[in-house]
Amino acid sequence: MFKSKEEFIQEFELRIAEMYGRSIEQSHHTEKYMALGEMVREYASLNWKASKEKVAKEEDKQMFYFSMEFLIGRLLTNNLMNLGIYNIVKEGLDELGIDINELEDLESDAGLGNGGLGRLAACFLDSLASLRLPGNGNCIRYQYGLFRQKIDRDGNQVEVPDQWLKLGNVWEVRKPKHAVDIKFGGHVNVSQDAQGHFVFDHVDAEHITAVPYDMPIVGRGTNETNTLRLWSAEASDIIPSNKDFRKYLAEVQEICLNVYPDDSTPEGKILRLKQQYFFVCAGLNAIVRAHLRVYPNLDNLADKVAIQLNDTHPVLAIPELMRILMDEHHYEWMDAWNIVVKVMAYTNHTILQEALEKWPVDYVRQLLPRIYMIIEEINSRFQSKVGREYPGDNDMAYRVAIIRDNQVHMANLAVIGSHSINGVAQIHSEIIKKDLFKDFVKIYPERFNNKTNGITQRRWLYYSNPQLTKLIEDTIGNKFLDNFDHIEDLMKHVDDVKLQQDFLNVKQERKEILAKVILDKTGIEVNPNTIFDVQAKRLHAYKRQLLNALHIIYQYQRLKSDPSYTIEPRTYIFAAKAAPAYVFAKKVIKLINKLSSVINNDPAVNDKLKVVFIPNYSVSIAEVLMNAADVSEQISTAGKEASGTGNMKFMMNGAITLGTLDGANVEIDELVGRENDVIFGLTVDEVTAIKPTYQAREYYEKDMRIKNAIDSLIDGTWIDNKEEFRIIYDELLYRNDEYLLLADFDAYVKAQEKIEEKYRNRSEWAKSCLINIAKSNYFSSDRTIKQYAEDIWHIHSVKI
Repeated sequence: MFKSKEEFIQEFELRIAEMYGRSIEQSHHTEKYMALGEMVREYASLNWKASKEKVAKEEDKQMFYFSMEFLIGRLLTNNLMNLGIYNIVKEGLDELGIDINELEDLESDAGLGNGGLGRLAACFLDSLASLRLPGNGNCIRYQYGLFRQKIDRDGNQVEVPDQWLKLGNVWEVRKPKHAVDIKFGGHVNVSQDAQGHFVFDHVDAEHITAVPYDMPIVGRGTNETNTLRLWSAEASDIIPSNKDFRKYLAEVQEICLNVYPDDSTPEGKILRLKQQYFFVCAGLNAIVRAHLRVYPNLDNLADKVAIQLNDTHPVLAIPELMRILMDEHHYEWMDAWNIVVKVMAYTNHTILQEALEKWPVDYVRQLLPRIYMIIEEINSRFQSKVGREYPGDNDMAYRVAIIRDNQVHMANLAVIGSHSINGVAQIHSEIIKKDLFKDFVKIYPERFNNKTNGITQRRWLYYSNPQLTKLIEDTIGNKFLDNFDHIEDLMKHVDDVKLQQDFLNVKQERKEILAKVILDKTGIEVNPNTIFDVQAKRLHAYKRQLLNALHIIYQYQRLKSDPSYTIEPRTYIFAAKAAPAYVFAKKVIKLINKLSSVINNDPAVNDKLKVVFIPNYSVSIAEVLMNAADVSEQISTAGKEASGTGNMKFMMNGAITLGTLDGANVEIDELVGRENDVIFGLTVDEVTAIKPTYQAREYYEKDMRIKNAIDSLIDGTWIDNKEEFRIIYDELLYRNDEYLLLADFDAYVKAQEKIEEKYRNRSEWAKSCLINIAKSNYFSSDRTIKQYAEDIWHIHSVKI
């Protein structure tokens, strides 16, 4: 492959001619992008091949990360940087009169997820490859992303298809030879063979073919290259005789249409269940086949394969591996079960009951008849175990049952069928042990552990914020680029006045870049000399974007009514998507946009206060947003956010956390010290104590700031239709403010005032920001992955 600018130019010209029969001058910019992408993929493919061969030859154990989401973002810059050829390519393109930034902008964010779960999975893949650990991803090749968010003239979220594949995916390679046959529906005939063993024959099923598309995952500074395998549903050669082919084809295509179809209907629930079985069945069958190409049987599967189940979505992998072992390879139940438990590990990401998946028994039984039989047997055997071991607790077996109240409880299945169960932040892991899974902790205390989330510093600092990276390099040298623990060397320099000013200059440059993006995306002109206060995350009631909005309303009302009231000029920036069927969340988005419309057009305040909602929040938006923020809003109700990873990205780029003691905020606070963040609000224990007697209306009636802000929702201040935000008003007062916004309101106001006070002392502010950056090494996904590798997966680095 090319090793110099001249070789690159020669090969690029040849590639354009071979692919499109054109010269570079005649070719379209999309053709240049496609040709470049293919060249980079092929560059990586030599290491990809060597990595696979080395792992097979050395018989190394591998890990497979099963996740419904991998929000990997754009890969062109990332891969060029990780391969160490970015400058060669940039200089070569410059000589040809091509701006590499224009080609980078042609790449779509891969539509492979929704939010933090997928961004975490993507960071893990980057760290695995960069640490030379053999770890691969397994997911669905969605035709469309979750949705592309637009904001209409009235401030409403509008969902349009996210056509991320309209230029194709230059990073993928279709592998039809590894296709897997998937069965849905039908029924199971049970018989006995000559040896008296039960035989389970799945008949009259509808067949679908799962075809893999593989993408190389390139590490930085290493030749180790792993694989993200995406499965696509295609029509089988076994065509159903009892269904119109066009209907069958439409149902097949629906499986990979997009992530998280609306499950408010029976059809939506069944489709989600189909998706989940589709990708775990395909992934497991491919893993077993690959294993048998090297080893004579599956006896040593757990010694050579680790599978991490990212939340409950892939938990059908547990009964599916049992099916493969017993039905296809004739293992006895206990032998198969011992293998399954040693292979599987489960990460829990939520304590919210509505997010812990439960499937109606009838759906599972009808769609996956053999799988349901296995789940029944797992449940029955486990119930017997609990009855024997806890005879005095009559309700214990009911509480831990997999099948209960005519539903299959996937989290319970995950705990029973895995050898490791981890939370994703210290406080979250304690909550799941003390509350969510407390019965299981009695049964399997050794299985529970914590693995605090992390993010890849390569994407979220080195590549997205080159200005800050250079400043750090100029200050402490470049060791941190290969070993992020060295970022802590910055602590020796945080009192350096020149460094503080240089940091503020870098932050100003990043704010100016973001201001241009905001103008382009929204038409709103913002002042980069104001405090950039950012809340960017999925829109959900427990994340409390509404608390932020109520505070903005309070500030606006006070600026209008009290001439003596002054604030440090502030730009509040929101970015969030709401699930299409989540009416309350969509109303909050509309409210934020209405605040923006009214406040930004009010000359009495708009030099002090502006509100921006950036539409279609994505990885590429986050890469510009995170490093421009002054304030990182992490204000969820204590005990509700498992970890968060946005908080880490903000911290790594020198923003001050304004947050509750929730999720990874707790560990951020411990690391940087209370003088270098702003923590407010009820703690987990205080939330638990206040809940039984909480009356939201008491806060509303006693605090005029709260009353005036809430009343403005229905008095026509923000929109002529006074009923438009009635759902928000009712949620706070008549549904008793489930997430305790009003209880935390006063503390939040004081916390915001403290932010302003800290910000006015520019030297101390810069010092706090630098301390946050220096202490962010703990939140590198490299640290997280090393802990998974050592404690759970038992995989080791591979040298290519």
